[in-house]
Amino acid sequence: MTLDGLGPDFDDFVRQSSTSLLRTAYLLTGDHGHAEDLLQTALLRTARHWRTAKAQPAAYARRVLANLAKDRWRHRSRRPAETGQWAEPGHDGSNGQLTLRHTLLPAVLQLPMRQRAVLVLRYFEDLSIEETAATLDCSVGTVKSQTHHALARLRELLGEEVLPTKEIDHAH
Repeated sequence: MTLDGLGPDFDDFVRQSSTSLLRTAYLLTGDHGHAEDLLQTALLRTARHWRTAKAQPAAYARRVLANLAKDRWRHRSRRPAETGQWAEPGHDGSNGQLTLRHTLLPAVLQLPMRQRAVLVLRYFEDLSIEETAATLDCSVGTVKSQTHHALARLRELLGEEVLPTKEIDHAH
């Protein structure tokens, strides 16, 4: 995707960040097709606001993705349910990916959108609490609270043996 007047900086950003942003979109939506659509829209919005976004384009695009996913979540009841394959884009079929695909991802997709977004940004994108709060336009306390509630719910769904308390809660 090249838009007139953006130059090589934008092209470099797209080449370097698309895979990571697609993974984020997939983890937020749980559907490869919707993730691709969200990424395309996020890149277009980032391009339109390139003067502002180019200072931190990945952070800007992640925020757009989170907002688009939130909007999609609000309006999903208007569309029929879809089934998707659990193949996360950009990853092979190693044992860790099998666990993610067959155990963790289905449970994460059962969480409310804000809890899901917090977990994706904190643990899959490895953002700090402050970066997550900035991306989601909420307070640090909200990120901590949503993380706590999301992990508690995942433990209910998966059990302590799959999601141990100590390792996850204190990882970041």
